[in-house]
Amino acid sequence: MELFLAFLLAPALGFQFLKMQDQRRRILLLAQHLNQHQIEKLMQTVTEGYLRALDAKEQVRREQIWASLQGAEQDLSRQFSRFAEDFAKVWNDQTQVSTLGWALPYADKLFPRQTFDMRSLLAVHAEGIVTVVENRDQRSPRDKAYTLMAELLLMQHSCHWFCRSRAVADARMVTRHQTRHAQLLDAVSPVTRTGYLQVTGVKPSQGAKP
Repeated sequence: MELFLAFLLAPALGFQFLKMQDQRRRILLLAQHLNQHQIEKLMQTVTEGYLRALDAKEQVRREQIWASLQGAEQDLSRQFSRFAEDFAKVWNDQTQVSTLGWALPYADKLFPRQTFDMRSLLAVHAEGIVTVVENRDQRSPRDKAYTLMAELLLMQHSCHWFCRSRAVADARMVTRHQTRHAQLLDAVSPVTRTGYLQVTGVKPSQGAKP
C-alpha cells in the first residue's frame, strides 16, 4: 500500500520540486539586483507620507507633507531607473515570463511563444514612475499621489508575476491591498498602461482602458 501511494505521489512531488526550484531562481535573480538599491525603503517612505497627507485635515499641513516628499520621490525614480537599466543586462533566457494563468515549472522554456520579457516591462515601469514623479501631466498633488501609488503597486504585481505567476500576483494584490489588477491598470498613467499592454499582451477588455 505504501509503495502504491509513493508511486501516485511521485509525479506531484516532482512537479512541486521543479516549481520551487524555478521560482527560487527567479526570486534570487530579482533580489540580487534590487538589493543594490533602496527602492523598497523609499517606496515605504513615499506611500506612508502620502497616507499622512491624505489624512491631514488642514490644507497647510497637506501641502507641507507633499513638499517634504519630493526628495524621496525623486530618489525613488532615479533608483528604479538604475535598477531597470541594470536588469536590462541580464541574459534574455533568464528574464522571460510566462503568460499562462498558473504556475508551471519552466513554462517560459516549454511555451516560449507565451512569454514576455521582464526587462522590457521594468523599462515601462521606470518610464511611468519618472513621468508621474516629474508630473508631466500636471496632476494635483492628490491625483499625483494616487497615480504614483498605482504605478508602484502595478510594479509590485509585475515582480510577483515574474517570481511566481500571474494568478499569485493577482491574489496578492487583492489580499494585501484590496485592489484588483484591472483597477491598477485603470489608475496608472497612460504611458504606463500603453506600454504594459504592449509588453505583456494583456487585453484591454480584461479591465484596462484602451
